[in-house]
Amino acid sequence: MPTSLLLRTGRRAMLGLALLAGLAVPAQASEEDFNLWLGQFATINTSDKVYVRLEAQERFTNDADRLGQLLLRSLVGYRLNDNVNIGAGYAYIFTDPVGPVELNEHRLYQELNVRLLRTAGGLTLDSRTRLEQRFFEERDGTAWRVRQFVQLRAPITKHNRLVAFSEPFIDLNQTSVQRGGLSIWRNFAGISVPLTKGVEIVPGYLNQYVVRDGPDRIDHTANINLFMNF
Repeated sequence: MPTSLLLRTGRRAMLGLALLAGLAVPAQASEEDFNLWLGQFATINTSDKVYVRLEAQERFTNDADRLGQLLLRSLVGYRLNDNVNIGAGYAYIFTDPVGPVELNEHRLYQELNVRLLRTAGGLTLDSRTRLEQRFFEERDGTAWRVRQFVQLRAPITKHNRLVAFSEPFIDLNQTSVQRGGLSIWRNFAGISVPLTKGVEIVPGYLNQYVVRDGPDRIDHTANINLFMNF
């Protein structure tokens, strides 16, 4: 694919994601917050087919003034072919909101990853469907949730790519911690910056819309993720 056509395709896809994000977020939200989210992601390839993914995320909330959430997650994955892989894992999430009590969450999850598009020029479009079972030490019941992640990467220089993703969270049941239906919608735009072979940092802006029984909330988030592949 010629470079000019590749860039035009990437811009159009980015615009489409931006328009989708605008349509997805309701027009009125009563509360807004500025966050800083940091993430470290390591993928360890134990063979051509099997890999292990480890990650930690630190989320500073309330104008990035305090650590509101800590997430530790692990997964074992299996590559069915070059474009499809599956995996299952466990996550621990400590949430410390202002006002409500602290929550200790243990989460099991399963996911399907599919590469939907790959061009000779380096543009990729990927899908991840994740099913979660959420257990809370302070609450009864199991909360089921599905997340549909779609990510575009489009080259803008020899080494850098535009990165954009959209991810709605759908509650499959009602519990004391989730209301059912659409609960969160995240949209991100940033740039990948390679640091060395197999290591890149991706800074950008993440918009998170949270649907609540009371006033909904929009989080404006400076999101900086470090990805390592071994």
